[in-house]
Amino acid sequence: MAASAVAEIEAVIQTYFDGLYEGDAEKLAAAFHPVSHLYCEKDGGVVDVPREAWFEAVRKRESAASKGLDRDDRILMMDISGPETAFVKVACQLPPRYFTDYLVLNRTTEGWRIVSKIYRAEIRG
Repeated sequence: MAASAVAEIEAVIQTYFDGLYEGDAEKLAAAFHPVSHLYCEKDGGVVDVPREAWFEAVRKRESAASKGLDRDDRILMMDISGPETAFVKVACQLPPRYFTDYLVLNRTTEGWRIVSKIYRAEIRG
């Protein structure tokens, strides 16, 4: 795959990491497509969170940056299957929660955007 696609996707993921750590819903909006949803397991079922509901929660909580929490976010794997679809597995943290995120991206007229996120959080003491 073209190096430019990798760099473009990495830039979107970095915007996601920055928005998450800083608690900045506007940065997250730049990374996530308007129709995107987040998913996670809860009590044996699946929770489906629309983008705007998640952004509202982000706006209401104290950011990791404002608390001075350690930051360790990284891309673990990237799979670009064509000029318009990609999958990225990342690790990030908002201590005491440590996340593994699976992000699906589409290339749109505005560039690469995350269209879905499924995640797992681990609480560490």
